[in-house]
Amino acid sequence: MNIQRWIARREPNWQRLDTLLKQVEKKGLKSVRAQEIRELASLYRSVAADLARARTQQIGQTLIQSLQNLTTRGYTQIYQGSRRQEWRAALEFYRWGLPSVVQQTFVYIATATALFLLGALVSWWYAWQDPTFMSLVVPQHLISQVRDEHKLWMGSIVGVEPLASSSIMINNLSVSFGAVAGGISAGAYTTYLMVFNGLLIGAVGTLVGQNNLAYPFWAFVFPHGALELPAIFFAGGAGLLLARAILFPGKYRRGDALKFYGSQAAQLVFGIVPMLIIAGTIEGFFSPNPNVPNPIKYLVGLGLFIFLVLYCNRKSR
Repeated sequence: MNIQRWIARREPNWQRLDTLLKQVEKKGLKSVRAQEIRELASLYRSVAADLARARTQQIGQTLIQSLQNLTTRGYTQIYQGSRRQEWRAALEFYRWGLPSVVQQTFVYIATATALFLLGALVSWWYAWQDPTFMSLVVPQHLISQVRDEHKLWMGSIVGVEPLASSSIMINNLSVSFGAVAGGISAGAYTTYLMVFNGLLIGAVGTLVGQNNLAYPFWAFVFPHGALELPAIFFAGGAGLLLARAILFPGKYRRGDALKFYGSQAAQLVFGIVPMLIIAGTIEGFFSPNPNVPNPIKYLVGLGLFIFLVLYCNRKSR
């Protein structure tokens, strides 16, 4: 191989890659056009091959080091740069994308919320009218603890906060994912979960109200419930979106409807996960803390709910 001729033929590519890398290193990937990004990737692969050839032919160490430096810079910008772009995209989604999809799917989220509230209202009514109804929904040991000992069960969390918090997160995530996946059953399982959880909270609310423990109970629920319950409603809305695609695809073919509504459901799921992680942390460490006055817990819960409402009403740029 004529080394001088090979260097003369390949050097323009090395110089062009160096020029593009300097621009990206200085101004970021957004500063180059899509065509230049493709050119950057192609030049990187070409120079990497040149480096391998230079090593094989034992061409001067100075040239090998120069090509090594060039390929290292290219790798950093192409691969690590793409990961930075992914993080930026994720940040952009949580800043603007999630509020937008919540607004677009509000009817489905509101329907899931209505199913939950209907279950809570029915349970509240029957629990006051028929004492035996309570035992059909609420575990007997909780009923005995509240009625006989006049104590709430949240004290068991104190002292085992990390374990309790992780268990709460796992449980809430499983319920939420079940509500989403329930859309595949044409929404039947999603509807069941929404109504059942409403029945449970309505019966428990009646139980603590009958035994004069409503104030400390709702002080416990408010801080984490401000995020946990909306997250479950979002999950129910996602499940109903999938049910809509199956039952009423409209102008789409059923497969295309599943892709379209499934995409919106997936975006809601991306929003649910951090909400439930935060809610689980609050429920494990803050809500049951006896050193925090109940009025503060109510204020924190109210503040979180107002923040969530304002966040979900953000308008896309």
